[in-house]
Amino acid sequence: MNAAQPLPNLPNVSVTWHAVSGWIEVHWLQIAISVAVGVAIYFGLRVVRRTVRKRLVSPVHGTQFKEVIGRTVARTTHSFMILVAARLVAGYADPPVMVLTTIKFLFTIVAAFQVAIWAREIIIGLIERRTNADRHDTLANAMGIIRLLVTVTLFIIAAIVVLDNLGVNVTGLVAGLGIGGIAIGLAAQGIFSDLFAALSIIFDRPFRQGEVITYDQTTARVERIGLKSTRLRAMSGEHKVISNAQLLQKEITSLQTLAQRRVTFTLGLIYQTPMEVLERVPAILKEVAESCRLTFVNAGITGFGASSLNFDLNVDVPDPDTHDYFMSRHRLALAIVARFNAEGIEFAYPTQTTLTAAPDGTLIMPYPEFLPASSPGKAKS
Repeated sequence: MNAAQPLPNLPNVSVTWHAVSGWIEVHWLQIAISVAVGVAIYFGLRVVRRTVRKRLVSPVHGTQFKEVIGRTVARTTHSFMILVAARLVAGYADPPVMVLTTIKFLFTIVAAFQVAIWAREIIIGLIERRTNADRHDTLANAMGIIRLLVTVTLFIIAAIVVLDNLGVNVTGLVAGLGIGGIAIGLAAQGIFSDLFAALSIIFDRPFRQGEVITYDQTTARVERIGLKSTRLRAMSGEHKVISNAQLLQKEITSLQTLAQRRVTFTLGLIYQTPMEVLERVPAILKEVAESCRLTFVNAGITGFGASSLNFDLNVDVPDPDTHDYFMSRHRLALAIVARFNAEGIEFAYPTQTTLTAAPDGTLIMPYPEFLPASSPGKAKS
């Protein structure tokens, strides 16, 4: 058989080998130049990766944005750099279709997974940067779960992209993954609800570990934020456990972030208090509050009670700590009692006045207005 004639009966491998051999014999110089340029590109990419890692990544694991970029670049694989170099120089030597197709095929696979690796490093780095202020066991456990979920999700997407580029119909696969995800989500609805609530607490930070919070009628200090539940220590000493999802559904007041806390006293004075004294009461309360090193807000009559004239006193306690807040309120109450006693101001208490009426409806005294003195003779008898 003449070498110039086609070889229709040869196996595909033989045809490919003859085509490659002929290409190498004809284009050996272009191939040598392409290989040299490809090797130079590969080592250039290695130098860039090493330089970025050296300048941007510190020995101590940091969370600055430049370090996130540095760690992302450092995760570039050798296979990706080799295939990038091969893809850039492949067209210069006019390779056979099979060689060019093989390079494109390998480049597609490696590039898809390399992008997944980069995306994982950026997402994890940004999450760590967001939560840099919080370092505790819950965050470490949550980061492990987040890393797993992000890795699995990104690599599944990369695999689907590779299959789609290879001409595989991935519609059924995507639908199957979606149905499976829905089934898993419904089966573990409670677990995922508490897990995402824990992540919300960690990232949104409505409160932190060690802070004092109030929810419903409970005031407690946060001892530990878990992936399923939060453990608190009530001010009265009880150990309370509440699921994260249920806790976030409540109105939460964080007492730790308060620069000051408001104290309101309601004082009842008797109706017989002179008018000039009533006018002086707000000024007296202001002096008492300032003597206790509290911030006076306002004071005045707020209502007429059944047995008292009601005054409200509002002051701010500068220290938000629960114990100091309680003791400041105690000292203020003692100071008010002492000052009112010194001023002769009386506190009211529930009283009743009984009036006696004659048959015609006029009021009469319940006892004789004048009792005549008894005569000596009657006294002796």
